[in-house]
Amino acid sequence: MSNKKLLKYFGFLFVILICLLIIFLFQTNAGLIGKVKSQIDVSDAGKLKIEFFDVGQGDSSLIVTPEGKKILVDGGPDNKVIEKLGETLPFYDKKLDVVILSHPHADHVAGLVEVLKRYEVGKIYFTGILHTAPDYVEFLNLIKEKNIPVDVIKNSHKENIENNLKIDYLYPLTDLSGIKMENLNNSSIVFKLIYVSTTALFTGDFENEEIFTTSTDVKADILKVGHHGSTNANDKEFLKAVSPIYAVIMVGLDNSYGHPHFKTLYYLGQLSAKIFRTDQNGDVKFLSDGQNWQYVK
Repeated sequence: MSNKKLLKYFGFLFVILICLLIIFLFQTNAGLIGKVKSQIDVSDAGKLKIEFFDVGQGDSSLIVTPEGKKILVDGGPDNKVIEKLGETLPFYDKKLDVVILSHPHADHVAGLVEVLKRYEVGKIYFTGILHTAPDYVEFLNLIKEKNIPVDVIKNSHKENIENNLKIDYLYPLTDLSGIKMENLNNSSIVFKLIYVSTTALFTGDFENEEIFTTSTDVKADILKVGHHGSTNANDKEFLKAVSPIYAVIMVGLDNSYGHPHFKTLYYLGQLSAKIFRTDQNGDVKFLSDGQNWQYVK
């Protein structure tokens, strides 16, 4: 057999082997994906899911509704949120129904820049507060560039998400769009997620908790603890009004701020709240059937 024919023959065998390898890998991965998806469906189907991501010293949480809507609350300080979304959602799912930005500090908004670049986002909820930090400016530019619909939260109100699920926006109480605030923490969106009789309160980094009078219903089963457990937030009377069963502190390991502060942990301990910390527990996930919360390890 001539050298030319030998090369042609071995080239043909090489192509066949590559094709067989691709088919094998595809079937193997498809089987693994099917198994993982099946496991997720068994545990999560028809339930409300909240996953508090461990993104270091920052906030980022994913809410998946019983009907499958996906709501991302904040994006953390860097692109780690992309890794977390990739671990939580199927690899082919690049759509988020809603993104909520509590306030434009870098440890909440920076990761959202890459999210907007990589994911199709149905709607953005934020306050429209004035801030000129680069991450926030790029976030706003991407909203315009991609023509993403925006809803500015400018008063307290309830919004139905789907059957038996709603969000009760508690703050801001007035329109903050275009306003410059010295303390951006106090521009944070504060909202309560309500699914039948189960509740979760998200507070961003809000510190001005005394504005919530006794007429404001802040009581919740799960509390996303304000400002990473800082004593600037988490007033004793406010925590008592919330009286959480579970308290989730989103905080970076050995952070330079000393978060969470001892006083916050002490107050939560007095309320017998079960405390979860992303620096110690990693991602923290809960499921609700509308009557009870289940912590998923």
